[in-house]
Amino acid sequence: MFTATIHFTQDRECILRRLTADLAEPVPIEIEELQDGLVTFVIRSGAHTERFRDELDAADHVEHVARLDDDHLLVTKPSCGAYSAIYQNHGTLRRSNTVSGRQREYHVLVFRRQDLKAIIADMEEFGTVTLGTLTEFDDQTDSRVTDRQREVVLEALSRGYYDWPREITSEQLADELDISRATLHEHLRKAERALLSSVLTERRAPVVPDRND
Repeated sequence: MFTATIHFTQDRECILRRLTADLAEPVPIEIEELQDGLVTFVIRSGAHTERFRDELDAADHVEHVARLDDDHLLVTKPSCGAYSAIYQNHGTLRRSNTVSGRQREYHVLVFRRQDLKAIIADMEEFGTVTLGTLTEFDDQTDSRVTDRQREVVLEALSRGYYDWPREITSEQLADELDISRATLHEHLRKAERALLSSVLTERRAPVVPDRND
């Protein structure tokens, strides 16, 4: 299993590219869900929340936008391509992703090198990709995952929740586990956060990408 930092320069037009083009700092985005070509995410818009909301709300292709608080918006819109490239190649994208005009930074969890290679190949069809850090970790890195969280994640993996397209919805998976959707998402997010935190906070030597995989 690997975590990779992908730096991406997007060639396609995208509303987020336009909204963030002139900002001094990259804007953090947390992905909530990608389904049927639509991505739902929380964007930390800060002082620009009002402007972002107005422009997103006025865009015909944006399905939904709602203000969560003074600094955050919840948005559902068609994926511009990068998220689809990651998920359809069995990658998992969650926290600490940023957008700044054409520049994007994604932190991706993949199980195999060939999945990462496929992600990069797909993304290169509509932009320029630079692979930053690539880190491998062993089974000991999930020590902060509880038994119940591990059980839920393993069930999600086996039932195709992380496949592209998903073979089971969160509602169906929650029903089979006899828990609420809120509890399901809590278990998944805590497990994902523990796994990623273990990798990103521990000092490990970077893995040199194998171009022959």
